[in-house]
Amino acid sequence: MVKIRKKKLHSGWLALLIFMALTDLFLLIRYFVLGKNIALFNPKGAIAQQQLHLMMVIFVILFAIAVPTLFIVYFTAWKYRESNTKLKHTSETSRSKYLVSFMWSLPTVIIFGLGVVMWTATHRLIPQRAIASDAKPIVIQVISMRWKWLFIYPEQNIATVNFVQIPVDTPVVFELTADEAPMSSFWIPNLGGQLYSMTSHVNRLNLISQTIGDYPGSTPEINGSGFAGMKFTTRVSSSEKFDLWVQDVRQSTEVLNIANYDKLLEPSEYNPVVFYSAYDNSLYDRVISKYLGSSNDHGHH
Repeated sequence: MVKIRKKKLHSGWLALLIFMALTDLFLLIRYFVLGKNIALFNPKGAIAQQQLHLMMVIFVILFAIAVPTLFIVYFTAWKYRESNTKLKHTSETSRSKYLVSFMWSLPTVIIFGLGVVMWTATHRLIPQRAIASDAKPIVIQVISMRWKWLFIYPEQNIATVNFVQIPVDTPVVFELTADEAPMSSFWIPNLGGQLYSMTSHVNRLNLISQTIGDYPGSTPEINGSGFAGMKFTTRVSSSEKFDLWVQDVRQSTEVLNIANYDKLLEPSEYNPVVFYSAYDNSLYDRVISKYLGSSNDHGHH
């Protein structure tokens, strides 16, 4: 009786310590996350919201598999340990065809289910797919340089460096390319996934924001010495404030002609925000055609 009580007491303390450790871990994570923009758990657009939902579904499925699997592994190792003299060891064992069938069919079904979930989500969230909305989409041409971002608004006839403003609840088509820069990755984590920008290519990324605010943008692709400072701000505002902002930019004294563009193209780190009231309309096409002769696989994608 004394040994049984000691074992129960020992198990109780062990369970309490595990519970306290998990509680401390949860509180520690909450302390570091609280009040901070952890983009993965702070979606501000329809695409990011769907991506978070997909990740949570996959996490729940994998967690439901991992917990019982680990329990069975440790339970089996503990029960059949060498020091367990109470357990009878027999060299002859019999296999159950039903058990073998179950052990093979269960992971097969799980993997098939995960495949279906990922397949449908991948096609639903493809970056090039247009976003259904009553609002007219806005096209923004993006050129990645060393080490800054140039944003061109064809309909508004303005351009900006390291700053982009968009109206809320309005689909935005980012047309991504690069000029005299290694491959970069365009990413606004709060709004959705990333997509690459490359010379001689146009990659289209469709995003939409549902919440007004300022969100960080960057390149998660290491692309040289200025990688750390290749950041920009994405401001989501009401349609009225967006129109006012466009009018303010048009008052700027800076004009992005070819000469100024060539200066901007020179490598620079931690480049400040710049607003251009107008730009050369042939600029973006010139950047695309500039590299067509150097690539066998070129064109618009």
